[in-house]
Amino acid sequence: MIAAVATVDGVLLVDAESESLLGPGIELPPGEAPHVDLPRVVAAARAGATIVCVVERRPPLAISRDGGSTWSEAGGGLPAGFAIAVAEDDPDRMLYAGRNRLFLSVNGGVFWRSLPFELPDVEGVAWLD
Repeated sequence: MIAAVATVDGVLLVDAESESLLGPGIELPPGEAPHVDLPRVVAAARAGATIVCVVERRPPLAISRDGGSTWSEAGGGLPAGFAIAVAEDDPDRMLYAGRNRLFLSVNGGVFWRSLPFELPDVEGVAWLD
């Protein structure tokens, strides 16, 4: 579970499974954020019919499993967010970026765990595998 994390100091590679920093990367893979008709969206990611949006409110996530027809709130214990990534091959695997921390969910955003390191201010995240 390798991710690229764009920070103010450059791109870093992270192994979310072993919870370790792997070192510098080159750039985030290209990706287009899905268009959603929700207010206060900071970032959004999509994998199949699953769309996850970081929003400026509490809780900070809105998740749709039906392509945006219906939404549910998630992430009640998470800080304000800046980026989100959803694994293309497993939409239950999500990586959420707070200002300088990453949070991983492997069950569709029900439970989250903080990765143990702090980063420079995060600007974007993407799964590489």
